[in-house]
Formats: sequence, structure tokens, C-alpha cells
Amino acid sequence: MRGSHSKGENPSADQHGDGPPSVDLARSVAAYTSRFAPDGAFRPPSRTERETVADGVGLLLDGHREQAEQRLAEVDFAVRTIADSSTGRRFAEVYDRVDQGPAPRGWGRALVDLEHPVRWSVQVPHPVADQDTELLGVRVLRGAPGGLLVIAGAHRKSGEGNASDVAHRRDTVFHTICAELVRRQVPGVQLHGFAEKSAPRYDVIASTGAGEDGLTAGRRLADALGDRGFAVCRAWARSCPLAGRDNVQGRAAADAGVPFLHVEFAPGPRTNTRQAARAAEALSVVTRGWARSALAG
Repeated sequence: MRGSHSKGENPSADQHGDGPPSVDLARSVAAYTSRFAPDGAFRPPSRTERETVADGVGLLLDGHREQAEQRLAEVDFAVRTIADSSTGRRFAEVYDRVDQGPAPRGWGRALVDLEHPVRWSVQVPHPVADQDTELLGVRVLRGAPGGLLVIAGAHRKSGEGNASDVAHRRDTVFHTICAELVRRQVPGVQLHGFAEKSAPRYDVIASTGAGEDGLTAGRRLADALGDRGFAVCRAWARSCPLAGRDNVQGRAAADAGVPFLHVEFAPGPRTNTRQAARAAEALSVVTRGWARSALAG
């Protein structure tokens, strides 16, 4: 499976010579999430399973590709190298082999920049449910070097109860990957979506989640969004709805003193192409800053 996609999985893949296949990351992610539905299947991972995936991602980040592949294979995950057709940059895609069968587990996947050390993450906990946050995540990944995109593997209403609502559970592959990044002091921005009626005065609700370590980055983001014409509710300065104080990835980051941003977008910045491009540009002001400060440190 490594080094190639099925036609259904990645309609934009195009192999050239001995290099990795050229893939439009946006189309690839859209194809992956296209079957997510509220009544979709979801199998909760065991502690061993989710920690094995996180261990594999950690080995990949440390440059131990072969060991990472061996570790991930223990739970039917794999790694393939792809080249983004939009940017030309190479990424490692950590994916669940079972997703390509008739009964996907819904554990998610990650895209890791192979050309720069990973210095920041963009997290998409509610793909499809928060419409087009997965595509906004791809825009953000493309916007700065050293990024890792982690996407939940199922609709937030899949499975039993809130089993697949990864933003509010610690017993998921998504959270365990994010926790591994926190252990490495990697800051993160998590993307969400809200209905216009939830906050009609605002286009974006920016928050530092349960902690304040992301305050400098949050202010920079809010300014960048404002400069691009978005009305922003700054949760550190006033009472805002949907501030994500109980988000478990944010709590883990706060406990470790790692910057974390919880950012909610109205439909426009997610679904309108021009607005989404401006939103991603603003987010990249923060991610580029994280990349530069990590290199300087």
C-alpha cells in the first residue's frame, strides 16, 4: 500500500518516475472524509492501540521511518510519502489501512511535513460535522513550514454516545497523537465551526482554551483576522460563546504550559473560497511565527 493511493481514495494522485506520487492534499482529504456521517461506524481504540499509533508518529518525528512503520503496522496503520501538487512539498501520511476496507474504525490520520522539523500542529477534531474545517486545515498546513495536520477519523456523532467526539475525550487516537505533540512542547491550533445563529455578531471566536500560554499567539491571530476583514470575539478579553474551555486537548496543553488556540469559524470563513483563503493567511501568521521561534530557540 505504501507510496500509492487507490483511485477512490485519491483521485488526484499521479506517480512520476521514482519520486512520491503527486497528490492534491485538499482533494485527498475531501475524499477521505466524504463518507463520514452521523450514523457511521466507530470502534473505540484500546489504550494499547492508541498509544501504539502515537508511538509510531513520535518515531516518525524523530526521523526513524523504518521503526515508525514497524510500530504502526502492529495496529494496521502505515506511512506513505506524497508530494503536494499545490506546493511541491513532501509529506508523510500516517493512515489506517482498515479505512480502505468495508468496516473503517474511524481512528483518523495525520500529515507530517517531511522537509522541515515539526514545530506546530493544526488539529481538526470535527471534520464534516464542522463543515470544511478539514479543508481549512489543509490550507493552514500548506501555509507554513514544519506543520503536522491531525484529522479525526469519524463524524463526531458516530458510534455510541460521544465516543467519537474527540475534542471531549482522552481515549481516542486523535487525542493521543495531540498528547504526544504536547509532550514534545509543540504548540497547536484547533479548528472548529459554528452556526451563524450561535454568534451572529462574529465571524471568528478565538480562544486560548483552558490556559493562557497561547495568549501572544491568540492576539496575533485576532489582529491578523481583523486586518483581513473578520469580526473576532477575543475570549481572553471578553465573554465569548464556544470558547472551548473544556476542550481536552486544550487542557492537556495548559497542564504542560504549551500554547494552544481554539478557533471557531462561522460558515463564511470555512465554505467561501475567498474567505477561507484569508482565514488561512491569518492563521499562517501564527504558524509561521511558531516555526521561526522554534528555530531561533
